[in-house]
Amino acid sequence: MRDRQPARGELRAREFEAFVAGAAGRLLHAATLLTAEAPDANPRARRLLTLALAHTYARWDRLRGEDPYDCARRYLATRFAHTTWHRHGALGHARSGPHGRRGPRGPLAALTPRERLVLVLRIYEGVAEEQTAALLGLPAERVHTICDRATATVLHPARPALSGGVATKAAPS
Repeated sequence: MRDRQPARGELRAREFEAFVAGAAGRLLHAATLLTAEAPDANPRARRLLTLALAHTYARWDRLRGEDPYDCARRYLATRFAHTTWHRHGALGHARSGPHGRRGPRGPLAALTPRERLVLVLRIYEGVAEEQTAALLGLPAERVHTICDRATATVLHPARPALSGGVATKAAPS
């Protein structure tokens, strides 16, 4: 009986390592999109990934047929929502980093945290509208509206205002 304990622990470690090897890159990319950090400067995303993988490893033996990727993704999304909510008071309003500073910006930086969360889950991760709504505690119609607005913002970004309201052409050199 005692001989099986170390073997089981080694098997668990190898299974989890294989899972991480296959899933960590995609989960890190999702976390980087959520945090709106640049891919090469993403400490918040890496922390989210680490926490999600640690949570998944802690539950590894209890998953029993549950998809470990889905478990890690759910934790990543709820942890992002929770930390954003507590850091900024509302999931939909913060657009800059801690202490009001803007760090390197990722492709979804123009979106609110809630818009990023819905867009990443729905478009990047392919999570169904109803599942996203249940995960976030929102009505499905609200998730649909947020996703539509976020998609429109990403596909048709607002142009920066010109100073003085008049466009100036550079003189030919």
